[in-house]
Amino acid sequence: MLLCRTHKSATQLSSGHSYLLQCKMSSALPTFGFSTTAEEVVDALASEVTGKNVLITGTSLNGLGFETARAIAKRANLVIITGHNAPRLQLSADAISKDQPKANVRALVLDLSSLAAVRKAAAVVNAYSEPLHVLIHNAADTNGVYTLTVDGFESQMAVDHFSPFLFTKLLLPKLLASTSASWVPRVVAVSSEAVYMGPGIDLSLPSLAKPAPGSPQMEYFVRYHEAKSANVLFAKGITQRSGGKIRAYSLHPGTIFTNVHEKEANAAMLKSVGALTEDGKPNTEIFKWKSIPQGAATTVIAAFDPRLSDKSGSFLIDGVEANDKLTPILTDPASAVRLWKLTEEVIGEEFDF
Repeated sequence: MLLCRTHKSATQLSSGHSYLLQCKMSSALPTFGFSTTAEEVVDALASEVTGKNVLITGTSLNGLGFETARAIAKRANLVIITGHNAPRLQLSADAISKDQPKANVRALVLDLSSLAAVRKAAAVVNAYSEPLHVLIHNAADTNGVYTLTVDGFESQMAVDHFSPFLFTKLLLPKLLASTSASWVPRVVAVSSEAVYMGPGIDLSLPSLAKPAPGSPQMEYFVRYHEAKSANVLFAKGITQRSGGKIRAYSLHPGTIFTNVHEKEANAAMLKSVGALTEDGKPNTEIFKWKSIPQGAATTVIAAFDPRLSDKSGSFLIDGVEANDKLTPILTDPASAVRLWKLTEEVIGEEFDF
């Protein structure tokens, strides 16, 4: 919305004196939906995206994070892409630069399976001269098998929640430095519709950090459900605690066939629930699939759409608020408080604004 002001009052208008007249000129934004692509969102929100500095985790080729970065790079001032494998990360950087020759792309090695590595990467970002307008947590552990990180935590929760929590804490000064009269920094957590397909998240420390092998929490889909639920509660926790200094959102990107689905453990699980056919192809008879460009759209909307400014903490589907889809444990403010405190205990430090 554009505001134009002159300085004459209505009564002074006829006498030729100065006046104050406010006129509101709204530039209507399009309605985003299931079929909207990330690039269409960037073009529609060009004034919001232009000049921004954005960091996106998990940007491997043929993935949602890569497409999110590629689309945003079209207009942003700086796009920082991350990955734990330096050669693969460089392939992504080269592909974006080839597609968007004028883009300013910076590759950052980030291993979310190690809290020490997260601290190292955060120190690199904090040494950059630019502030950070948007932080997008897209990366996730998709191995589908029970493993422990170097810190002794179950890997899905560590990569999907503990490390993003710490990374956000460490980058908070960079985010706050982007604040202006027209911008409040944003944090976006890519979650999943899996959050409303299970019993909820067990908010006890042993289960959260290191559930026993063979426990119900370690069934592939249940743990994925819990890790993605943590994303939702993290966004709500930021909203609760930041006092309006940060806007945060979680989202379901849609059902998309990406490089993740080609992993053996993931494919087996998806076949078991009918999402993939026996030959590993998307089952279009049961699920409505999005393309990767369509799947990345809601992430870009969460990062920039001004219509979400008063909806911080929301869970989004197809670019719009969908809090009604959440289970009671994910809408209870006490759950976000509990998870926040437990996560502080896990990482060994408090996260205050």
